Amino acid sequence: MNNKQLNTEIKAKLGDWRATIKQYQVADNKKAVIQILTTFLPFIALWVLIYFTVKYAFWWSIPLFVINAFFMVRIFIIQHDCGHHSFLRSKKLNNIIGTVCSVFSFIPFKYWSKIHNYHHGHTGQLEVRDIGDIPTMTLNEYLHAGWWRKLRYRIFRFPVVTFLVSPIYYFLVPCRYPTTHFGKWRKYMVMVLKDNFWITLSYLVVGTLVGWPMFLLIQLTLVFLFGVVAFWFFYVQHQHEMSYKQWKDNWDFLLSAIRGSSYYKLPRVFHWLTGNIGYHHLHHLSSNIPNYNLPKCFKEQPLLSKYVTEVKFLQSLKMIRYKLWDEEQEKMISFSEYRKIKRLRMSA
Repeated sequence: MNNKQLNTEIKAKLGDWRATIKQYQVADNKKAVIQILTTFLPFIALWVLIYFTVKYAFWWSIPLFVINAFFMVRIFIIQHDCGHHSFLRSKKLNNIIGTVCSVFSFIPFKYWSKIHNYHHGHTGQLEVRDIGDIPTMTLNEYLHAGWWRKLRYRIFRFPVVTFLVSPIYYFLVPCRYPTTHFGKWRKYMVMVLKDNFWITLSYLVVGTLVGWPMFLLIQLTLVFLFGVVAFWFFYVQHQHEMSYKQWKDNWDFLLSAIRGSSYYKLPRVFHWLTGNIGYHHLHHLSSNIPNYNLPKCFKEQPLLSKYVTEVKFLQSLKMIRYKLWDEEQEKMISFSEYRKIKRLRMSA
């Protein structure tokens, strides 16, 4: 089945998807409170435990750092849902909880939510492919780019840079200054300043109480590890081989959600620690589904996942080689595949 036939079948089979998911779009305050308690209490307990183990048994603190970084991911998913106003029934409470979460995640709540909601309405559109996703060039763009642009892109797409350096840059620049603002720079700058005020104030208080060297060592290490995990998930969820990327005129929301987002099939404990964000196709079908309802939707509505790219962990490691979007084949390709295509074009 070619892509055109597949797209036609998806739109025919899933034409009633809005009615299908409606029942899962209802926030449950009891589930939300339980998730808050099972996220923040372990995170704080592990943070305190790390504080003492770093002093007296440094090597024992390493696994604690890793585990707690995943709890920070879970905190961020609560923040993320609050930004969609799907976590709790009250918009006001969503804003309050989301702001509290941002203090832990180091990611500004209001500003990030605005950018992320835009991503949901435009993901897979080549005109705005860098918003909410890993920056990606098309094969033709790369083919006709100058040497400096190609070099910069190759450096960025080098795994160490993509997954280790980029999170640091992201936390220090786009999260502190509105690099994306859709022409409303002043409005977005005010958002960033407000969010960063609460983050800075909280850091000043805690840093003063526990001591700055220890606080910065623990918190910044956790933020960095959280950033690595987050960037990896962003990559796996939209950079899989048979993804979906189109120019705006040919773009379709349903196809973007089903084909452009993957289902990251992980052990249940990792789905729990990452706030079920692995069910990414369902999340992109409707950001109004709270993360705690995604597994139920997945289990009860198998048709919604029939056409989705399922990725297991070992498979996801192979995705690192995907670098460019080939518009003709409608898939992600590696640099070695690019060189083969280039030679064929030159010899034709």
